[in-house]
Amino acid sequence: MNIYDTIVQVIVFWLGAAIGSFLNVVVYRVPAGLSVIWPPSRCPKCLHQLGAGENIPILGWLLLRGKCRHCHTPISPRYPLIEAITAIIFVLVYNRFGLSIQTVSYSLLMCWLLALTLIDLDTMTLPNPITQSGLLLGLAFQVTAGYLDSNHSVAGSREYLIQGILGMVLGIWIYDTIQILGSIMIGQLAQGGGDAKLMAMVGAWTSWKVVLLAGGVASVLAIVGFITVAGYSTLRSGKQAGANKLIQPLPLGPFIALGATISLFGGDWLIDTYQQFMRSPDRYLFAIPLLMILITLFFWMRKIRLRSV
Repeated sequence: MNIYDTIVQVIVFWLGAAIGSFLNVVVYRVPAGLSVIWPPSRCPKCLHQLGAGENIPILGWLLLRGKCRHCHTPISPRYPLIEAITAIIFVLVYNRFGLSIQTVSYSLLMCWLLALTLIDLDTMTLPNPITQSGLLLGLAFQVTAGYLDSNHSVAGSREYLIQGILGMVLGIWIYDTIQILGSIMIGQLAQGGGDAKLMAMVGAWTSWKVVLLAGGVASVLAIVGFITVAGYSTLRSGKQAGANKLIQPLPLGPFIALGATISLFGGDWLIDTYQQFMRSPDRYLFAIPLLMILITLFFWMRKIRLRSV
């Protein structure tokens, strides 16, 4: 790594940290129906407006020692953590795509996914203003990327735009189908409408191939997560508590965001690994255990549904 790359990475890191600071504002204010522009950042208790030194990403929290300078109210370490995570994401995207339109666009996509993940964890909602703005920005990226990749051709913009629209439509179809099947299995609404909009947003930024893979990865991650929560609850509080815990709403947005991230940056490796596995004779050794697991899961879900009626 030369000095030029080091300097660029440092700039990218602090740019990501600054945007992460803004994401903290978005995550707090958008669900509350507040403006993300005004008033400026301030202490939620004493309403003291933060100064320039207090607003420095990551370092500001460290300099304040995690407390408001005026009322000494503790400031959650989540704020510098989100700033650091965003900064690291920006550096990783830059290292993958270099100085390109993809670096800019996928960094922005990661910001939208991170904000929606945090909001879903906090409020069990995926606000329309964020998913809809992300969708429109994704389509705008497709038009721009198509124009640049085709040597300034309108036909290239049109081709990329169609790719984004197909991804968007497929994203809605996938999660509408999952919602119907899940609702049949558990006897109640399996997911909210925001999940399909989130996947449509991912499709607008990427392509139908990424959406298809992301939907599968997110579903597997969600099943593992739900089973883990139910199993842990069962061990701690008994079978009935475990069943009730499973059928209660859990945020699906984080699983979709993680599945989209894995598919976008590791999709080629996943597909190659799957193809190699399917060509291997060992695939038959996993077919019967996998089928037994799926059957067991189906009857377990049915049992939970009946017990919880």
